[in-house]
Amino acid sequence: MAKSDLDAFKFDQTEVVIDASKKVRIGIIGTGWIAGSHLREYLKMPDVEIVAGADLIPGKAEKFFAENGVEGAKCYPSHKELIDAGEVDAVSICTYNATHAECAIYALEHGVNVLLEKPMCVTTEEAVAICKAEKASGKILSIGFQPRFDNNMKMVKDIVQSGVLGDIYYIQTGGGRRHGIPTPFGTTFIEGDKGVIGALGDIGCYSLDMVLNAIGYPKPLTVTGYVSNFFGKDPDYFVSEGKPAEYADIFAVDDFGAAFVRLEGGIILDFRIAWAMHLDTPGDTIIMGKKGSLRIPSTECWNGTIGGPLKLYQRIGGKDVETEFPMQAPLEEGCFYYKIRSFLDAVKNGGTAPISSKEIIINQAIIDAINKSSKLGREIEVEIPEI
Repeated sequence: MAKSDLDAFKFDQTEVVIDASKKVRIGIIGTGWIAGSHLREYLKMPDVEIVAGADLIPGKAEKFFAENGVEGAKCYPSHKELIDAGEVDAVSICTYNATHAECAIYALEHGVNVLLEKPMCVTTEEAVAICKAEKASGKILSIGFQPRFDNNMKMVKDIVQSGVLGDIYYIQTGGGRRHGIPTPFGTTFIEGDKGVIGALGDIGCYSLDMVLNAIGYPKPLTVTGYVSNFFGKDPDYFVSEGKPAEYADIFAVDDFGAAFVRLEGGIILDFRIAWAMHLDTPGDTIIMGKKGSLRIPSTECWNGTIGGPLKLYQRIGGKDVETEFPMQAPLEEGCFYYKIRSFLDAVKNGGTAPISSKEIIINQAIIDAINKSSKLGREIEVEIPEI
């Protein structure tokens, strides 16, 4: 591939022009770990006013705002009371997985725009309910997949969509951490009634989004899934990580998931993800087409960028050819900034959601089907109703 062809896959940052005279009143629901990332980006925006926060733990929201230098924000003990106060235009939902659907639906039903952290929710049924509430409300609902804004992730999609690979027939994707069960501030991620889904929802959703977005999000037809929690149920694992052995008794989600997914268009998706394993990686992402194949070096969780330069494999003029795509420079403001900024712009300008629920419901349906298939011990069909 010639240099001029490579240049076609280079991206430029678009300057963001902000109208600070029109402010968006923001509430943050759930003031834990990820909420800090939302708040830090909101505070960079001259057209945002942080007016409220909600958390089930008494005093937590007040402490959160005080530690981040936010004055004047009202604090509430629940998402309902925050929304019922009628003071916000939009909310960031940063609660644990089990309450994503409840909070998002209530906000949308009360005319509030929603930036919903990933994973979208826990089950396909919840995702359908969220999408119905969104449609009825006419409000913006965007899902928190910040890697979409990374220029290297955009390059993956552009290469696939250019047609250089031809018809796609097989994808291998996944990744994960050798050691990385997330318990930085407690056990919310690993409790069955809060996290509900583990590695699948935390980092598996990113890996799925990278490849499904690249190929246009075809619907899944069938899923054969498997999940396990061998590391999370082992007290010695947590002791080796400097955490209480009792975490193993609390652990009630997956720390590894794998699946064989049949997608519309005759595409096979071979997927695996891990919070903990003895390997450094379960393998690179590979997108195989009839004209060429693309290798995307693995990362621990795909929540920022790709793991190294892309490599395109082709056979041209009877010879095997490999083309390496240099890594694009990281965004100056970071992907999380653009996740927030794009949501705000859609709210202010009446645009469409940057990360559409019409796509992420497919992501969620696959994750849900992996869990359901694993419990049943067999392949299952996937049905996503029209909204």
